[in-house]
Amino acid sequence: MPSPALFAPVSPTPVEEIAAGLDHVGPLHGLPLEDRLWLASHGVEVVANAGDVLFEEDAPAEHMILILKGEIHVRRQRGGPMALFIGRTGQMTGVLPFSRMKGYGGQGFAISPVWALLVPKSLFPEMLQAIPTMGQRVVSTLLDRVREVTRIEQQAEKLTALGKLAGNLAHELNNPASAAQRAASSLVAELRANRQNRFKLVNLCLSEEQVHAVEAWEQQILIRYASCETPTTGANGLIAREEAIRTWLGSLGCGEVWEVAPQLAEQGVTVTDLEELHTHLGASETCVSLQFFARYLRSSRSVETLVNSTARIFDLISAVKAYAFMDRAPILDVDVPAGLDATVQMLQSRMGTIQIEREYEPDLPHISAYGSELNQVWTALLENALDALGNQGRLRLSCRLEGEMLLVEIWDAGPGIPSELQDRIFEPFFTTKAPGHGLGLGLDNAMRIVRKHRGHLSVRSEPGSTCFRVRLPLNQLQAY
Repeated sequence: MPSPALFAPVSPTPVEEIAAGLDHVGPLHGLPLEDRLWLASHGVEVVANAGDVLFEEDAPAEHMILILKGEIHVRRQRGGPMALFIGRTGQMTGVLPFSRMKGYGGQGFAISPVWALLVPKSLFPEMLQAIPTMGQRVVSTLLDRVREVTRIEQQAEKLTALGKLAGNLAHELNNPASAAQRAASSLVAELRANRQNRFKLVNLCLSEEQVHAVEAWEQQILIRYASCETPTTGANGLIAREEAIRTWLGSLGCGEVWEVAPQLAEQGVTVTDLEELHTHLGASETCVSLQFFARYLRSSRSVETLVNSTARIFDLISAVKAYAFMDRAPILDVDVPAGLDATVQMLQSRMGTIQIEREYEPDLPHISAYGSELNQVWTALLENALDALGNQGRLRLSCRLEGEMLLVEIWDAGPGIPSELQDRIFEPFFTTKAPGHGLGLGLDNAMRIVRKHRGHLSVRSEPGSTCFRVRLPLNQLQAY
């Protein structure tokens, strides 16, 4: 914290008034006057204006702060501003006796005019001796502070995880949605073009025999394409076939051959096929019929794309519902392999170059569990594996029975976890990631959920092979 002299009042407040203000500090409520006078006479009075920075992140914490008036916000700057703590009138904060706090966890600044009393930590032994009840008051405050900070960090971790899932889902939905939009736009264009073309078809005045011949020719082309009997000569062959069709149509006097030739070539139509159709129709009739047929083919492709894209979107929505167990009771019979697959689908945008191997024992029984919470476990473990792999490499998922337990293993071929850190990775707030990339609560939350289900979570790691094992009981009266 900057030197208290920077925030010293112009006219110091009498110790009696400070002692009266201390009586409104929650943890000090009921403290005898002589004890409050001791604090007032040994503490350092400070005042600050709104916007003043009282201390910087990671600066040494050297004072207990008793807020007599005003409001202080503490925000973490690394990884983006995030509110960690709000200190208001009547609160005791800063470094406290028995606290292991070494530095401030964020930048503290005044939101409104602040009047506070600072007690240097060098006076803590003397304070505890002079005010015997201070120890109990401090411990109660410490417990409340730990609970509050833990709650805020856990909420931030959940929001971070939700943001990642939302980003993955948006990425996965973008492709089919874009394809559906393009297909719908193309379909509208083809329908409008064929609306104009219908008058040309009517004016052809084809005989019944010619109509049947055209229908038979088109059906032949469609069946041959569907049965994969279309000539497959590669990209060069396709280009040559398109050029041959373009030349043939041009020699026949057809207009807009650039619109017809590519679609016919893609469908596998050859010049021989075109000449066969021409034996039944004149030049004008052949051109108009082929133009209509090409537009029909493009419209059909657009409809197929729409069907496939919307089916993909429906599958993603179903995966979200399965992942979150929406519209379901909290405790239900859970298909664990299905939950693993739903989680993988939620993280699909990170799976592009990942080789996934699944080893699921067939006919595994369902277990009674909190399905959405178990999926949080799979999310934490899979994200750690993907981070270790750098989003490329091999990932193996295994699920099998082991006695009366269901064993789930998540293997990755990453660099491994150093042996000296393997005992610490499940500790809350412990992380090996760079600042701003993780709060260190993912594995802690996973451990708590597994224990809630009376299960076990462990890790075994060496370079090139890391395995997280989750054991869940098949039969339990109820989680908790």
